Amino acid sequence: MVKSADMRWFKETFWSELTAATNGTVFDPDMLSAIACQETGSLWAPMRNKGLSRNEIVRLCCGDTLDAPNRNAFPKTRAHLEAVPRGAEMFAIARNALLEMSEHVPGYGFAKTRKSKFCHGYGVFQLDLQFFKQDPDYFLERRYEQFSETLAKALRELLSCQKKRGLQDRSAITDFEFCTIAITYNTGRFRPNRGLKQGHFDGAKHYGEHINDYLARLRTIAVPDGPAVVVPDEGRAVVAPPRLPEATGPWLRVDTMSTSLRLRRAPEISDPLTKNVVAELPDGWPVRAFRPRARGGFREVEASLSGTVFRGFASAEFLTDATPVAPLEPPAKHDVEPVWMPRKSATMTKRTAQANAHSLNEPGMPGRGGTSPDALRQSIHDVIAFLNPENVARHARYAPRGRLTFCNIYAHDFCALCGVYFPRVWWMDGALAAIARGEEVVPFYGNTIQEMRANALFRWLADYGPTFGWQRASNATELQNHANLGAVCLIIARRKTEGASGHVSMVVPETETHRARRLPGGEVSAPLQSQAGSRNFNYDAGRTDWWKADKFADSAMWVHP
Repeated sequence: MVKSADMRWFKETFWSELTAATNGTVFDPDMLSAIACQETGSLWAPMRNKGLSRNEIVRLCCGDTLDAPNRNAFPKTRAHLEAVPRGAEMFAIARNALLEMSEHVPGYGFAKTRKSKFCHGYGVFQLDLQFFKQDPDYFLERRYEQFSETLAKALRELLSCQKKRGLQDRSAITDFEFCTIAITYNTGRFRPNRGLKQGHFDGAKHYGEHINDYLARLRTIAVPDGPAVVVPDEGRAVVAPPRLPEATGPWLRVDTMSTSLRLRRAPEISDPLTKNVVAELPDGWPVRAFRPRARGGFREVEASLSGTVFRGFASAEFLTDATPVAPLEPPAKHDVEPVWMPRKSATMTKRTAQANAHSLNEPGMPGRGGTSPDALRQSIHDVIAFLNPENVARHARYAPRGRLTFCNIYAHDFCALCGVYFPRVWWMDGALAAIARGEEVVPFYGNTIQEMRANALFRWLADYGPTFGWQRASNATELQNHANLGAVCLIIARRKTEGASGHVSMVVPETETHRARRLPGGEVSAPLQSQAGSRNFNYDAGRTDWWKADKFADSAMWVHP
């Protein structure tokens, strides 16, 4: 992995050129920088630290010396290259490029003695020599030694990959969508069911995973004349802001006079009714349409909920014209301090004991640390290994007994160890009213505070979640990608029957052995989860769309940096 200082050097050095080149495209300088980090960061980082000039570094960025049987594309070997017109001339250039680069980059000492070795990749963005037959002059004239030339080649290829991904008509793309384009740039295609675990594998991570991590880190590096960035604190992940609204049609208002209105993924009633629901819109809520009229009884609309923009189809029967307004949000809650169940001094709450209202306070508990995606992911896996909810024989805190299950307690423990507030107990209504009046309130169980179960936690997230740093995710694919970058993520569902148990499940980073399930189109149908409940597990994708089951009145996905 390229170090942060080297990434900063690259952004600062090439920012103006990257900005000019990407203007008018869906790409941005951070995206191109992520490609450069993955393709040639191992070359330009050590050259930079040796004090070479910018132009000399760009000139020397040639690599990839693998021949057959580890290479299938042209040219497989020196003989294969020299057999084509002007191939011998190209070999001489390719051989010299390797020798010059090897003088400055560790690990290429073999170049001097293995005289048939040569470079296959050229330029900061690594155009492969397989394109020699189509554009020999680019290589023979060594145009790749100019940053403007290698950048132009990369952009043309990325635009072609954007079209291959079916995103050519988009005015903007998400970072995740860019990663799928980058995989296509690396392999020639994107296999949706594999997510980002595809492209070159270096023994630890795939190409797509590297691009995802690099892009997240680059988003936190500010440069002069660049946009403002958010630098995460220790133990916090980078969470991209919600996408901006795109609808430009008429403003409408939900008009049910009773229940909420379901916003659906497709213009049809699903079976069960909640199967294709992406959000529930409160009565009176403003939405904005994409088209002037309904089609098939549905309007395609956008709505903002808890700061996240949701797009889908709503029944036209329950939408009425409205004057243009900004989407309303629930009134801001007064400042409320987090609260935990008080305990007597020197008492300890352990995983091995049955659950109560206290939070864990065992010695040696792990936490979420670091700022890189690798460090954050590993620390989350350490938290899961410590809590180990599937070990019900030893960890009685999460073991179901009778009709009692403890998804809420596991979620609280998980979040607490990751440094995120998700209450085990919360203030009762009378206490909240007193706090609003400016009074000091002491936490007393059953008097001013009460335990929080899944249904109550669902409402707490809607009312207080954003105040404590929680942000809604619009779909499971987005949620899983946040988790893969080391954010704390969960899915929560509220039961229709009051008093019946809702459910909350943590969504966790994928590994080589544990992965989310994806539909043929690439969308995540079942994120990788960790939970306690009627079934306890450390890692499992669980049942697809469990939160859409008919027994649940509503569901939501949330992420915390």
